[in-house]
Amino acid sequence: MVVIVDYGVGNLFSLISSFKAIGVDAVATGDKAIIESADKIILPGVGAFEDASKKLFDSGLAQVVIDQAKKGKPIMGICLGMQLLFDCSYEYGVHKGLGLIKGQVKPIGEVIPKDYKIPHIGWNALDFKGKSPIFKYLNQGDFVYFVHSYYATDCDESVIATAEYGANLTAAVQNGNVFGCQFHPEKSGEVGLKILKAFCEM
Repeated sequence: MVVIVDYGVGNLFSLISSFKAIGVDAVATGDKAIIESADKIILPGVGAFEDASKKLFDSGLAQVVIDQAKKGKPIMGICLGMQLLFDCSYEYGVHKGLGLIKGQVKPIGEVIPKDYKIPHIGWNALDFKGKSPIFKYLNQGDFVYFVHSYYATDCDESVIATAEYGANLTAAVQNGNVFGCQFHPEKSGEVGLKILKAFCEM
């Protein structure tokens, strides 16, 4: 069973629909016992890092996710959910993340040309850095859909894909059984479904 962590911040319906499209049962819940019983865990996220982090930690769900990651359970963070996997974010202050992947989250405005629009919205090609099981059905240069103003940095050892938007931005990361996608697989058509399928097969 795939469990999507419902902590009040995330596009849950689209994710559930995507798993249904590949024939996988997925449930969105904030129930700790159900999350602990899951085979795979998805950490979604839309909005501000500070608010999402506070909700995760205040609800006790942050510790549940950390504990399950340490037990070796496959976990995937999506968009803001990926950013939450890191040590901290510099989005309007400095805010604590889950610390499951070394690195930090900073504004893309610091590294992209001044005439590039923020947020970065649109389809961009993936440039793979090594092999990862979540990309086993993909080809170099496959396009995925992004919506973000911040990016993960100081995490070279965990980067499994980048995307070019005026600079090479972190598109996906992996630390053992913990994965993160800055883009939205659930909004990336067949390519995104292939990523979710590969994750479910782990």
